[in-house]
Amino acid sequence: MMDVKFHNTLTAKKEPFIPVDDKHIKIYVCGPTVYARPHIGNARPRIVFDLLARFLKVIYPKVTYVSNITDIDDKINDAALKSGKSIQDITNLYRRHFDEDMAALNCLKPDIEPTVTDNIDCIIETIQNIIDKDHAYVAEDHVLFAVDSFSDYGKLSGRTLEDQKAGARVAVADFKKHPGDFVLWKPSTGHEPGWESPWGFGRPGWHIECTANIIRHLGMPIDIHAGGTDLVFPHHENELAQGECCSDVKLFSKYWMHNGFINVNSEKMSKSIGNILLIEDLLETASGEAIRLAILSTHYRQPIDWRDDTLTQATANLNKIHVALSQFPIDAEQVLDIHLFHTLADDLNTPLMLTEIYQLCKKVMSGDAKAHKSLVAMTHMLGLGLQSLDKKVTISEELLAEVEALITKRKQAKLDKNYQLADDIRQDLTSRGIEIQDKGSETTWSWKK
Repeated sequence: MMDVKFHNTLTAKKEPFIPVDDKHIKIYVCGPTVYARPHIGNARPRIVFDLLARFLKVIYPKVTYVSNITDIDDKINDAALKSGKSIQDITNLYRRHFDEDMAALNCLKPDIEPTVTDNIDCIIETIQNIIDKDHAYVAEDHVLFAVDSFSDYGKLSGRTLEDQKAGARVAVADFKKHPGDFVLWKPSTGHEPGWESPWGFGRPGWHIECTANIIRHLGMPIDIHAGGTDLVFPHHENELAQGECCSDVKLFSKYWMHNGFINVNSEKMSKSIGNILLIEDLLETASGEAIRLAILSTHYRQPIDWRDDTLTQATANLNKIHVALSQFPIDAEQVLDIHLFHTLADDLNTPLMLTEIYQLCKKVMSGDAKAHKSLVAMTHMLGLGLQSLDKKVTISEELLAEVEALITKRKQAKLDKNYQLADDIRQDLTSRGIEIQDKGSETTWSWKK
């Protein structure tokens, strides 16, 4: 397979991507809590990890991309009370808005998109497993995870239990054994939604829903768990602890990927400042493709400083791409430029890929039809250039010639009994995603997507 590398938050370094099972890649991305219109910060992980799924689906035969919808939350309860609407009405309304806005940004729907309310039985079962393994306890109608029962707690965020004690800023419930213990299940009263459980009528805590979703829809371990940097602690730290404590599989996710924040004119987005950028408002000034391009113009791990001219520049660059795309007919054949594809293989390096795409545009404008085929394929990969949707991607003529030359060289090496060289050539081709098959004196090859 192709040499792919991603930055792993768990190890704080860029590592080769070696799947748990290369026949089935499993990705989980934390999704939205549906109580308000989505803003640009909500859109960034959706765009980034939509690209991740698109990219991996080109390389591997099967990729399952799961992203949840949180439809039980105190913020949802508050929104329902303030509006006078039911909780169901609130979640239905804002889930529809989220879907509409993400579709406008050319984000494909995840393969599976579970909600909390559809998964209560699995959540209860997961909590019971954690209790049975002595990693959680019941206190005053709550179920709490005991952080000091898990020796690796803090390995994702780098926070220690002592850090948490020293950093506590709010009063800690007196029924907690440790200040860092967190809620798996809590009682529901009055207007709050709830379900019957072994611990009384209540509802799940925030963190447990994602762990249960992964267990039900993907199975442990998964390859990649992703989301915004703000989720590393406590959400993802707690998910990891729950996952590795609720079963005999001691690996929850092999890789953890996190995108950076979006600031507005060098200030953090916040309601108090009044600088929240809603997708619906941005769509009144620019296309969804331009917003997507603006997000992808910065490396996903770096912060974005969204400025007054961000969409103006993105729109200008998008126009260049569309003009170049229109220079030749777009037929069923696209050429996946292996060099450009490798920029995505290097930790989704979209800024470098876009720089080279703009160079492709110049070649196309000079009449280069081969560059046009590459441009169509690569913009399609990024979710740009809508004209290129649902087209077949093929290998470039340059790569074809190189592969044939290497196969010829390998044949001669085998005739010369230079088996080491023959094996080296096979390994070289395999590393590029080219699989060869020997049938007697003939050698065939295929590109493993």
